[in-house]
Amino acid sequence: MGASAWDHYVPYQVDLGAALEELRQRVFLAGDYFWVRGGDWLPEEERRPRPSTLDELRADELTQHSGTHSVLDVFHVQREDEEPEVCAVQPVTSEEARQAAGTERLTREHVPAIRDLARERWFGRCAVLHDEHGTPQEIYFWGWSGD
Repeated sequence: MGASAWDHYVPYQVDLGAALEELRQRVFLAGDYFWVRGGDWLPEEERRPRPSTLDELRADELTQHSGTHSVLDVFHVQREDEEPEVCAVQPVTSEEARQAAGTERLTREHVPAIRDLARERWFGRCAVLHDEHGTPQEIYFWGWSGD
């Protein structure tokens, strides 16, 4: 199948980890992800209903290998000083923002300039986006996942 790109904008909050968890819950409840055991390519007797909790989804062995092709494949936000970790979200650093977009105060208009900072499968990125006055307004989460 190959990896899939995903991206989301959420209202700004100081705690990036809490924002990610709220986003993950919203995506899960909306069913906005690939459920490998529900595919019509499976024989009817092998199909399963979608899990009722994120923990059930995460515990499914086939899902662990194929992923959900969504933000559900990343589990936490790392600190800026940590090495990139599989299935985690790494915030865009000030230096990366300056190099990619020419500013540390990113806005929605800068998203095309930073999008390539998520290059690897099974990794996510996030960036705080500001309004025209420099006030944080939203958080942009994006990445690639799934097999």
